[in-house]
Amino acid sequence: MDFHAFTLIIDSALRLTVPLLFACLAGLYSEKSGIFDIGLEGKMLAAAFAAGTVAAVSGSAWVGLLAAVLTSVAFALLHGFACITHRGNQIVSGVAINILAVGLTAQLGASWFSQGGQTPHLSNDARFLDLTWPGAEALKQIPGIGTFYTEVISGHNILVYLAFLAVPLTWWVVYRTRFGLRLRAVGENPAATDTAGISVTWLRYRAVICCGMLCGFAGAYLSIAQSANFIRDMTAGKGFIALAALIFAKWRPVQAMGACFLFGLLDAVAIRLQGTEIAGIGTVPVQLIQAIPYVLTVALLAGFVGRATPPRAGGVAYVKEK
Repeated sequence: MDFHAFTLIIDSALRLTVPLLFACLAGLYSEKSGIFDIGLEGKMLAAAFAAGTVAAVSGSAWVGLLAAVLTSVAFALLHGFACITHRGNQIVSGVAINILAVGLTAQLGASWFSQGGQTPHLSNDARFLDLTWPGAEALKQIPGIGTFYTEVISGHNILVYLAFLAVPLTWWVVYRTRFGLRLRAVGENPAATDTAGISVTWLRYRAVICCGMLCGFAGAYLSIAQSANFIRDMTAGKGFIALAALIFAKWRPVQAMGACFLFGLLDAVAIRLQGTEIAGIGTVPVQLIQAIPYVLTVALLAGFVGRATPPRAGGVAYVKEK
């Protein structure tokens, strides 16, 4: 493999990492507070549909992004209402969110646009297009560092950069702010947090709102940045892979970025291998190539994570003592 091919794979891996990273950080906020959320997939899907629909109607990518965030936050609040206010089962609520999102996006897409669940193709004004950094064109012809700068550093849309900037921001919020300290405390011992005069309910609601906002960015990226419209079931299990990455990273933001990039890299290599002939085997079936990231996800979780201990109060509804 030459350096140019390697650069293209890294470039593709970064783009494929973005929705996983947004969703993984979203799950981190929620689960650090003690609210398990397997509804990341559903919130991403609903956000992608909202972004594609509103961007097509308004002609603005930023309005589409706002619609995605608001829609995802609404689903997150629904999850919070079931699990925090009414102390429902968090796993069941997450599954319900996923089912609701799949059904709503398919039905509304078919009813509104009559394109088999898809939204109309977006113009360039309604999408987040790639940004060219200063000097990229001048350095393009220089082998090595010029190619790397042009393909990997430059040439991405703004959501790609925001996804990676969200990692140090999340680290700072979780480990260096009062909100982060309380967030971790309520996920470990909500009774002690409540005794200190901190509202467990309000803190957990703020955590699921943060989760919803980041899932909104993930969904918007899929439909109005990476693609040019919403496609039915376009999340394709990315929410579940993000959850796997979160467990693999042991609920730490920097490690979560590494885990998401690993899964993005596996996906990029799998795409690169499509149509490649292997001696003694022949052309590898496309379906097998597409399954590689999911198979390796299971393998990594089964054999390489080690002991991953979630927040002690995770998944347990808090009942205030009287």
